[in-house]
Amino acid sequence: MTAQPRVLLLVPARTYRAADFILAAERMRLALVVASDGALPLGGRPVIPVSPADPEASVRRILARAGSVDAVVAADTPMLVLAAAAAAAMGLPHNPADAVRAATDKAAQRRRWAAVGVPQPSFRLVPAGDSVRQAAEAVGFPCVVKAVSLSASQGVLRADDPAAAAQAGRRIRQVLNEAERPAAEPLLVEEYLPGPELSIDGLLTAGDLTVTAVFDKPGTPDGPTFEETLLVSPSRLAAGTLAAAVRTAADAARSLGLSTGPVHAELRICDRGPAMLELAPRSIGGLCSRALSFPGGASLEEIVLANALGRPVPAAATPPLSTPAGPVRPCGVFMLPVPRPGVLRAVEGRAEALAVPGITGLTITIPPGQRVRPLPDGDRYLGFIFASGDTPADVEQALTAASGRLRVIISDDRPGCRPSS
Repeated sequence: MTAQPRVLLLVPARTYRAADFILAAERMRLALVVASDGALPLGGRPVIPVSPADPEASVRRILARAGSVDAVVAADTPMLVLAAAAAAAMGLPHNPADAVRAATDKAAQRRRWAAVGVPQPSFRLVPAGDSVRQAAEAVGFPCVVKAVSLSASQGVLRADDPAAAAQAGRRIRQVLNEAERPAAEPLLVEEYLPGPELSIDGLLTAGDLTVTAVFDKPGTPDGPTFEETLLVSPSRLAAGTLAAAVRTAADAARSLGLSTGPVHAELRICDRGPAMLELAPRSIGGLCSRALSFPGGASLEEIVLANALGRPVPAAATPPLSTPAGPVRPCGVFMLPVPRPGVLRAVEGRAEALAVPGITGLTITIPPGQRVRPLPDGDRYLGFIFASGDTPADVEQALTAASGRLRVIISDDRPGCRPSS
């Protein structure tokens, strides 16, 4: 009888992804060993306590308590470096820790891509205490000012003139301080690139990229903030443009030193062609993967776990790209942004939203009574709407209609203020 494969899953205290990975492991009949830096509702499973801030001690604890495993998977960004270190100590396939660190630092990404000529916006790094205004003037306007260590569009602002750039720098410094990031962290000022935006998800095997999904982002904001909302797959870009984007993403991943596991790339298609915005060595974030369903009913998390175990990803070789069968139907997700700061009281209209033809699910992820803040200051979305349809246009129309039926009730957190929608 073949032994049940064992997988070490590293789960950060704050993540949307734990439940989906656990469900995927159960569907695949895997034995799951969980390590985390927080108390999580993980179905009664024992949890090995770890801390991403202390990888050496965490690896020792994992080696002492996890037993033999066949693969190591990080459920989300905070565990990526620790997962690489643990896999290295266990002699399992992994990305080098320095490659993972570079892939989670927007400044390091920019430097490495610049060194090998990966297409990207022109940029300047601004050390703490230096002038954001001068860097912006060197890059040109409009420009984008970014924190280098945050994600999900937190700490990202467009600036159209020197005064706006200086103000954006001050505001992002405040966001970093509230997020307890190091005071010496630099800021990134980069060229604003107009054009359609897309995300590419895939899996690396010995440095070769197999695409699992490509999402168009209709209605991507032009600023001053860049909250993601609508994602639709498959892409409606021309085949040649899409192929160039996938090649660019694969080159970007390899130039960071990544060779195995999932990647999630964000690009813009500008007049120079595809240009890299960001890349992370993980699959798409939030609950967005729930929009995807692959042949046989497999989830994206199942495909990620299979890849970690060395199992082949179903693909039809179409050189120069390797692309899987992809989602079984056009699909998409609407990420619900926080519209204004205050205390969330309710999200009304859910039944009406779910009644829209093509809508397959709606999950609100912030409970009533919590204080919320919109991007770029906050770091959470209200929830996710999912849809499928006969065409990408059908999916986009359904998600837009459903989001319009929701009424978000938020009250000012000052005494005596009344809720508003």
